[in-house]
Amino acid sequence: MNDFKKLRVLAAMSGGVDSAVAAARAAEAGHDVTGVHLALSANPQSFRTGARGCCTVEDSRDARRAADVIGIPFYVWDLAERFREDVIEDFVAEYAAGRTPNPCLRCNEKIKFAALLDKALALGFDAVCTGHYASVVTREDGTRELHRAADAAKDQSYVLGVLDERQLAHAMFPLGDTRTTKDEIRAEAERRGLAVAKKPDSHDICFIADGDTQRFLAERLGRAQGAIVDRTGERLGTHEGAYGFTIGQRKGLRIGRPAPDGKPRYVLDISPVDNTVTVGPAEALDVTGLTAVRPRWCGNPPAGPAAYTAQTRAHGADVPVTAELRGDELRVSFAEPVRGIAPGQAVVLYDGTRVVGSATIAATSGPAQVAAGASAKAAAGVPATSKAAVGE
Repeated sequence: MNDFKKLRVLAAMSGGVDSAVAAARAAEAGHDVTGVHLALSANPQSFRTGARGCCTVEDSRDARRAADVIGIPFYVWDLAERFREDVIEDFVAEYAAGRTPNPCLRCNEKIKFAALLDKALALGFDAVCTGHYASVVTREDGTRELHRAADAAKDQSYVLGVLDERQLAHAMFPLGDTRTTKDEIRAEAERRGLAVAKKPDSHDICFIADGDTQRFLAERLGRAQGAIVDRTGERLGTHEGAYGFTIGQRKGLRIGRPAPDGKPRYVLDISPVDNTVTVGPAEALDVTGLTAVRPRWCGNPPAGPAAYTAQTRAHGADVPVTAELRGDELRVSFAEPVRGIAPGQAVVLYDGTRVVGSATIAATSGPAQVAAGASAKAAAGVPATSKAAVGE
């Protein structure tokens, strides 16, 4: 018996190879597909430098050409104002408060699966299709689950962990169910006659085309000289804006003298209240527990303490944890210390390959009792966010 259900699908086409192949696969599967490019920049000439950024006129044209080859209708929707408010302004405000947001999660939550999805449903579409590498599984009772992509190396479920059950019910990820390398995706695009087959992938933050986050923030927040201190409060140097540092950062501190033991120093805490950056030894970055807020569940929330694995960075490793929901807060304990987690990052819980849900890290604790970003939380009166560790 053929239980195929033809859907009206709105394919979000960025102008890149992944979204083009995803749209082509959805159309080939028999769905009624319409392509849409989201114009997210008020100045569409400014969001791409080589392989960096996106959302330019060039990207819009590439998406249109791909839709023509696939043989589907195509439109450009202007969501620049919504993107500016929900993603860019949020990004700047979080840094100003000593926290570090993940703009990709925010874009998925507020733009692709909120503004775009809501408009799609209002127009009678059944689903939004994207080129993300993740998998949606429909259970026997009709509920849907978000799972890691079949190819773990390309899995993007972490940045989709903000999607709730309603959004998952209207999400389609045609690239997530097959084990295909990126080279194979490009080869498939070439076989389909898609000119984006050899187009470089965009990377880094899409609205910072040159990759210079510190310059981007300085232009919007201004420069403000502050102190770099050690854990005793001794002044070691100065900086021109606490927002220019990340928890776990080692390079670029410009302290000028080594620690007494000769070991490198790392950023341990960032306080926007007094514009102070605290540095110290690597072991002070060890985290054994965290509290997270604003949880979003891909289905039912956990009932009581339970064992999961957790991911705290987009390309981070899975680590065993015990997690418990207490009111509106998620408490997570790590089986072994994890280095360099900071408030503001998202913690995403997994049960095997299934995404349980996500929350925003508000505070961390560890053997050295360094709660990265706690000062920011107290000053701002809201959960602190922080920055991903930077390696050697």
